[in-house]
Order: sequence, then C-alpha cells, then structure tokens
Amino acid sequence: MARQKGHIKYVGTLGEVRHFKIKGNEGYFAGLKGGPTAEQVKTAPGFIRTRENMSEFAACANAGKSVRIGLSSLMKQMSDSQLTGRLTAIMKKINIEDGSEARGQRAVLVSQQPQYLKGLDFNRNISFNGVFNAPSTLTGTVDRNESTFSVPEFNPLTNMNIPSGASHFRIINALSVVSDTIFNAATGSYEPAEPALNEISNIAYSDYTPVNAVTPLIEVTASLPGAPTMTANVAVLGSIGIEFYQEVSGIFYLFNAGNALKVQEVL
Repeated sequence: MARQKGHIKYVGTLGEVRHFKIKGNEGYFAGLKGGPTAEQVKTAPGFIRTRENMSEFAACANAGKSVRIGLSSLMKQMSDSQLTGRLTAIMKKINIEDGSEARGQRAVLVSQQPQYLKGLDFNRNISFNGVFNAPSTLTGTVDRNESTFSVPEFNPLTNMNIPSGASHFRIINALSVVSDTIFNAATGSYEPAEPALNEISNIAYSDYTPVNAVTPLIEVTASLPGAPTMTANVAVLGSIGIEFYQEVSGIFYLFNAGNALKVQEVL
C-alpha cells in the first residue's frame, strides 16, 4: 500500500488509483482499485461465508418487512427513520437462535423467540410509556385472533404527556400476524412458513376523547378479519398506541408529534 507524501493531499479515485485515509493512522494512503466481482461473490469457494450471511440477512429483512406491512397504515406517524434497520437487527438475533439448521439456512422463528419483539417502540425517540402511563391491560383470546385493550377511568392531564395544542386523543389496539421465515431447500430461498397468515392485521381505535376531562373506561377490541386459525408457526403482535388530534370546527386533525406505538404482547 502506498502512502502519499508532499503538499497535495486528497481522497477519492483518479484513474485506477484510489486515495483514502485510514482511521487511527496519520497521513493519506493510495492503492489500486479492486475487490471481488459479483460473479466471484456468487460462486467462488472463498466467499461461501459471505453468501451464507447474505442469504440470512435477506430473510431477516423480509421478516422485519412483514411487521411493517402488517401495521403499514400506522407507520408514517408512528415510526422513526431507522425502524427498518432496527427490525432487521431484531430478526437477526432471532435468526441466530436457530440451532437446528446450517449457517445460510437458519430460520427466523419469531414464534419461538417473542421476547425480542416484546416492548419494541416503533419510534425510538417517542416511548409509548413516556406518553401514556395510565393503568391498562391487553388481553388476547385463546385462539389469538382477537384482543381487547382496556383502560380504566383516568385523568389525561396527569397520565399522559400531551403535546401542546392537542384537544383530543385516540387509543389504538393493533393485531398483526408475522409468520416464521424458513429456508426452502427445493427453491434455495427463504419464504414464510404460513404465507396465507403472514401480514394479516386489524387496527381498532377508540372514540375521539378530550384531553381535558376525566376519561371513563375505554375498551378497544381488535379482531383479525375472517377469524383465521393461528398455527404454531406464527406470532401475533399485540401493539398498543395513542394518537393526538386538534379539533377545528368539528374536524379532527392528526398531530405530527406525540403519537406513539409499541409491541405490548406477542400472543
């Protein structure tokens, strides 16, 4: 590797020579452009570990995408810009837990590792518990296709962090299904174990509720469409959230700030 000397110091590529700095080292360095070709990465024996990692990464990314698709109508106002990466990282942790398959073919068994998703805030900058701290319960049915979010009487002014200007709020109860992702040896690719159930969801809302008055019991029930039969190969995410609104002439305008959503339970 060459080291640049003299008064001209720059980074970038000129012709076939690449100029760069190395973290922790003084000076500027130069070297020929290069690196493996796409064909080498796909076929060369020396890149087998890379291919295994690429295969599993794609599976984890698709599993995370299923979470986002199931709750797609909430993602714009509830998620941060790094959610996709955070979900992929969570799915990778789940992927590593599978000790039954060889590297490059390990499954993403969300149904067996629910602890990695439970408690996830979809916006890491706005914690649901930081916005809403009234006592509440989320209860799912035995067949896992319905849940009820119950909030006993409470005072929003003392149990919520209300954004300035908001006049009303709505409580959200969201059910969404995420299938395990498994490697299909016949096709050489990953696919959902339960494609017919994957990404099915239902999002239920409370009424528009004033922020400046004691709130009576709120119960919000979410039911998956068609009452599908869940299998052992899926996880049902029970997510709870809150949205804030401003009422103007009888019309409720959704706030851009203060809204929060989290995975409360994995049923």
